[in-house]
Amino acid sequence: MSEGLVTAAYIIAAILFILSLAGLSKQETARNGNKFGIIGMTIALIATIVPIVYIDIQSIIYILIAMLIGSLIGVRLALKVEMTEMPELVAILHSFVGLAAVLVGYNSFLNIFTGEHVPETSTLLNIELTEIFLGVFIGAITFTGSVVAYGKLHGKISSKALTLPFKNGLNLLAVIGSIVLMVLFIMDGGSTGGNSMIYLAAMTAIALIFGWHLVASIGGADMPVVISMLNSYSGWAAAAAGFMLSNDLLIITGALVGSSGAILSYIMCKAMNRSFVSVILGGFGNEGASAGADEEMGEYREMSAEDVADLLKSSSSVIITPGYGMAVAQAQYPVAEITRKLREKGVNVRFGIHPVAGRLPGHMNVLLAEAKVPYDIVLEMDEINDDFSDTDTVLVIGANDTVNPSALDNPSSPIAGMPVLEVWKAQNVVVFKRSMNAGYAGVQNPLFFKDNSYMCFGDAKDSVQAILNALK
Repeated sequence: MSEGLVTAAYIIAAILFILSLAGLSKQETARNGNKFGIIGMTIALIATIVPIVYIDIQSIIYILIAMLIGSLIGVRLALKVEMTEMPELVAILHSFVGLAAVLVGYNSFLNIFTGEHVPETSTLLNIELTEIFLGVFIGAITFTGSVVAYGKLHGKISSKALTLPFKNGLNLLAVIGSIVLMVLFIMDGGSTGGNSMIYLAAMTAIALIFGWHLVASIGGADMPVVISMLNSYSGWAAAAAGFMLSNDLLIITGALVGSSGAILSYIMCKAMNRSFVSVILGGFGNEGASAGADEEMGEYREMSAEDVADLLKSSSSVIITPGYGMAVAQAQYPVAEITRKLREKGVNVRFGIHPVAGRLPGHMNVLLAEAKVPYDIVLEMDEINDDFSDTDTVLVIGANDTVNPSALDNPSSPIAGMPVLEVWKAQNVVVFKRSMNAGYAGVQNPLFFKDNSYMCFGDAKDSVQAILNALK
């Protein structure tokens, strides 16, 4: 394949990736967005692999074997993973991108260190060494940070934020130390008789610890932001690998992923009334988040599934606010069926989605789309918050922190200032929970004890199914 054809294929693939991101911005076009991404990646792989056949047939055999092994593992995971496990799957996939950037960086450096690749001028050498250093640095942070995120989401690591003494000072020291090492690394010039390998290895160790500490210090309620942040890091790591490999498409793709992840992190932080810096410096819950988590704030009232069904029958307007508990119970299908039944009876049913509901951006939207809930009745928080006061009944299914009034009326609460779905303004609120335990942020919810609130205990899927049976 000629160089011109490869370039043309890369341009087409880049355009398809851009169309993919555009399609993924809306639920209605998300399926087409995925298709564009798949086609673009297929073109990119073919355009990258085919030229190698004419250069080194033995290398292509190794590449194809590696791709086959990776594809088999990927297919197995895709068929096996539950939707509730998607956040941790995404996190661990980000770690692979970070590790790949580290390995590419070391390989590129060894080519210079051993004399296999010698840049033509000292300026080009300095540029390549800078690319290598930054690529390894970003990749190492992404790798360990993603592993910690996976551990927290999978329950292997506590969701509470790690609070080491002078933690911000330690982070700053790590950054300053890495900058000093980068200057020494570039000045050494990658020479075989110098200390450049030591500088690179020292920075790698610092970056690995830095990435671990950065994510470990973030509280559970901020994990959706962490996932999008790591998505951005993995993109920049891929872009750095593209520079090291002189692969234009990898640079473009990495930049697209990095910038879109950064934009998503900004949007989510804005929706949570948080600054990105405050999130990465610790997140919700670092100043006594668990204080009072088990303390009850009054008397709560319980309601059976049959009584909830009667309440829904007498309602003219219903809003459903799902959370991670719905995903865990896989209750989206009976919820969708209840929605259909109520709409057939003339009830105005809508869904209110908080930007950080679940543990992955768009988690609830994907679940509801999977259950064939119409897109036009699934509304974002800003679109529906003003309508709760005119609503007869709200069903809170597995949500907790995103419907907590303490965020608005308790300045001392660890989640103070976070915009929430104001469900308590409705005439009746039914909360589906397994127990009275606090949410993922470890904060008790006064909503459970309000006069217009009722608790429906048990597995969300079983409870919703019982309501559906009663409606029939």
